[in-house]
Amino acid sequence: MSEHPISNLMTETMAKIKEMVDVNTIIGTPITTPDGTTVIPVSKVTFGFASGGSDFAPKHMPSGAPLAFGGGGGAGVTVSPVCFLIIGHDGSANILGVNAQASTTVDRLVEMIPGAINKVSSFVEGYKGKMQPDPQPAPETDE
Repeated sequence: MSEHPISNLMTETMAKIKEMVDVNTIIGTPITTPDGTTVIPVSKVTFGFASGGSDFAPKHMPSGAPLAFGGGGGAGVTVSPVCFLIIGHDGSANILGVNAQASTTVDRLVEMIPGAINKVSSFVEGYKGKMQPDPQPAPETDE
């Protein structure tokens, strides 16, 4: 049995989507500034895909003739900037969020992650500082 035309239609549509969306779309090409700071853009990619078709008997064909096929497919892609990862020349890293309005709970949680990471990092650094003993002053001697 030969391959159905809908299979070819779906394969072609998915191949075109693959051409549009790759890892460089999500994590952008790093940009290095003259002072050595590296900026990496991060985006959210959303895409939809639909395909469909139908076999039907043509009007002017004799009965028993092979069925005709009609179909179509389509895709839509949205790329939204989320944040910029900034790596300083001294090795420090920061996340600079793009203030887009969150539309779902998941989007709101994703927006909160950079701030939470920064707060946890600050807490851990402060805790490590408290764990180190204070240097003891040298005992006083009479000379």
